[in-house]
Amino acid sequence: MGSDLTVGDIMTKRVISAPASEKIGEVATLMKKHGIGSIIVTTDKEGKHAVGIITERDIVGKIIAQGKDPYKATAEQAMSKPLRVVRPETNLEEAAKAMKKNKIKRLPVVNEKNELIGVLSEGDIMRIFPAVIDLIEEQAALR
Repeated sequence: MGSDLTVGDIMTKRVISAPASEKIGEVATLMKKHGIGSIIVTTDKEGKHAVGIITERDIVGKIIAQGKDPYKATAEQAMSKPLRVVRPETNLEEAAKAMKKNKIKRLPVVNEKNELIGVLSEGDIMRIFPAVIDLIEEQAALR
């Protein structure tokens, strides 16, 4: 991308999370309520320490398709792990390459205490992409 943008510059700071003990039915309700396709799973209700992520695909593949009751199954049973995370000071280009390499669409962002402080998504990157193109064009014109 050729810029000095960091993950912290563009990440989504308002993260919707659920504790590992949360029932899948409640997780699905949270997803619908907030219009999102994934939930970060944490060790507790405070949502500080991320341990996994649940996507709509996880709910379908690991719970519904296997005949498990979504009102008895927990987030821990459906979450994908190990969770790949990134720090806010990570260069955006480096984070985007990691997402592509690992075939993931979201990276939770954690601070030096490994506390969840945001999420970087493909949507976040695409939202700033036109500005990055403009910057590259400006730099090329100066040469």
